[in-house]
Amino acid sequence: MTDPLAAQARRLRVDEQLSVAEIRARLGIGRDRVYALLRGIPPPEWTRRPRARDDARVEALRLRAAGRSVNEIAARLGVAKSTAYQWVRHLPLDPDDETAERRREHSKAMTEARWSAYREARDAAQAAEQARAAGVVGGLGERDLLMLGAAIYWCEGAKSKPWRPQGRLEFVNSDPGLLALFLAFLASCGIERDVPAYRLLIHESADVPAAERWWVERLALPPERFGRATLKRHNPATVRRNNGADYRGCLVITVPRSRWLYWRIEGVMAGVGRAVGQERDG
Repeated sequence: MTDPLAAQARRLRVDEQLSVAEIRARLGIGRDRVYALLRGIPPPEWTRRPRARDDARVEALRLRAAGRSVNEIAARLGVAKSTAYQWVRHLPLDPDDETAERRREHSKAMTEARWSAYREARDAAQAAEQARAAGVVGGLGERDLLMLGAAIYWCEGAKSKPWRPQGRLEFVNSDPGLLALFLAFLASCGIERDVPAYRLLIHESADVPAAERWWVERLALPPERFGRATLKRHNPATVRRNNGADYRGCLVITVPRSRWLYWRIEGVMAGVGRAVGQERDG
């Protein structure tokens, strides 16, 4: 059975050559419904005129080539900024253009002025909080060093596995402060700096001798205890950010014949676990 509404819509399209908007107004139905009724019927030739904004788009491209900003183009052509951006986004402004450079500097200055007060307040709050927290620490006793050293080793050090018993301590890190804490922990356990072996884990593009000298000076390490560095091969697919002058790799500290100290660390962490459990249950 033929839909009377469909027949009427098709007649208006074919005989009267009406547009979709005119058919909608005539029949009082929605656009999607009109398109469904007219499926397969080509539009009248008169509706195939060029898009009304084609000339505006061409003018937008010309203005962009002349160094105009998106805001200027939108204002000149009387269109939305989003429309102007869509037309010219593939044409960035010439970085050498003086007008573009002045605009960027102005934008940067405005942004800095807007956020400078906030940054100053944030930095002041950060410094005050850090100072308060540092003041709580005071000095470190033997018990403090034992617990801190065990905790950081349990986080960052090599641990024993059923298939690979751990017979020595091996601690790897790139943070000088954390490494200094681990060395202080070793000293509190009777292991001075001339006992462990040291080596770097570092990217092959780095200056290895300079990095070793830096670690020796920073942590007061004996240079004769350094072994050959382990080099990381370059992967072109990896975007590396740790490649500046401050990149000095990771320091590996290996303590020979230290199984007894590993057992001590296991005991400390077991005690911490029990204390936490009691605190939770209580």
